Amino acid sequence: MPYAAPTGAKDILPEEWPFWRHIEQNIQRITALYGFEPLGVPIFESTALFTRGVGEGSDLVVQKEMYSFQDKSGDELTLRPEFTAGIMRAYVENGMHTRPAPLRLYAIGPIFRQEKPQAGRYRIHHQFNVEALGEEDPVIDVEVMSIAWDLYDALGFKGLSFMINSTGCRECRPAFVQALRDYFAPLAEQLGETDRTRLARNPLRLLDSKDPAMERLLASAPVIHDFLCESCRTHFATLRQYLDLLGRPYTINPRLVRGLDYYVKTVFEVWAQDIGAQAAVCGGGRYDGLIEALGGPAVPGVGFGSGIERIILALKAQGVQAPALPLPLVMLVYRGPAAKVEAIRLLQTLRQAGIGALLPYRDSLKAQLKQADRARARFALILGDDELAAASVTVRDLTSSQQVSVPRSEVIAWLRAHGV
Repeated sequence: MPYAAPTGAKDILPEEWPFWRHIEQNIQRITALYGFEPLGVPIFESTALFTRGVGEGSDLVVQKEMYSFQDKSGDELTLRPEFTAGIMRAYVENGMHTRPAPLRLYAIGPIFRQEKPQAGRYRIHHQFNVEALGEEDPVIDVEVMSIAWDLYDALGFKGLSFMINSTGCRECRPAFVQALRDYFAPLAEQLGETDRTRLARNPLRLLDSKDPAMERLLASAPVIHDFLCESCRTHFATLRQYLDLLGRPYTINPRLVRGLDYYVKTVFEVWAQDIGAQAAVCGGGRYDGLIEALGGPAVPGVGFGSGIERIILALKAQGVQAPALPLPLVMLVYRGPAAKVEAIRLLQTLRQAGIGALLPYRDSLKAQLKQADRARARFALILGDDELAAASVTVRDLTSSQQVSVPRSEVIAWLRAHGV
């Protein structure tokens, strides 16, 4: 085989689709319960949207993870590396600020990041995003977090809990960032290359460094909660109050930050037990000021993103089985050319009535019945000379091998009465 899928890309084989359907059905059901509406945005956007919206200090840009290109018109475009910036662009461009607030939106689709492939994380992977726009009350933070909780609970995750933090706002966070710079500047020689870059561009990202040597240095580093303004302290305390009210377990982690520059105040992750080292199944937070930075009104927002492939990997780690996809329960079986013609006609009649049915392509009756068995059909509808003469169908129950003759005009009603 001279061709293979590109590095970091993965085929979704038929046996994987029960998980995809199970997840998407639960997403649609749960978002509807919370009043969230679907939104579709382009797979590619102006590169400037992401460099301005995601932020030049974000790992996506620093590590050159974006797939960017120039089209024939000379426009600089990028395959979307995340959803939020594109959704904010759509919000501004389409005047959605005139709609009742909070505006509740969700999106599902592929995102593209040119990063090192790893378990559950590919260069093209699919994400479920939730965004709530136009409300500062932390109750909307909890609503967004609750969608994530309800989804993972419905899918069968065990041992769910939240990891939460406040990263401050544009008023109080600069003092904390400066304190981090002042603390780490004399220690710069002890930092790895990635963390030295973060110190220069975005010191906040030092807090979730994956370098084991950083543990000792971070133990004495400044803590964000010592720098929060009164508004941020009140917001975070109210958020915890609401989580307590709902009985949602959480852990405050002062080193929890997100990889994109636009987050302020609330940041959170959902964790699950027994899914390996990467216990976080999704993350998000508040991004007040992002829409304003993109040329829109000063509108607060909060949301999260969750990778579908990551969810499937975690479900398998917890031993959760997805419901099987529905398959046609009826196989048409025929004896002879005349019966085959009538079987083709009946096949179309069944499908138009909403009954899934298949037609074998082998003339041997034995081969056709074997094909029905392999297709996991429940009933075989047998047509031959006798059935043609009597305008009937012989229905064989493939689980019990019992047969019954049914008038052809009544076969749809008979099948429905027997659970098809």
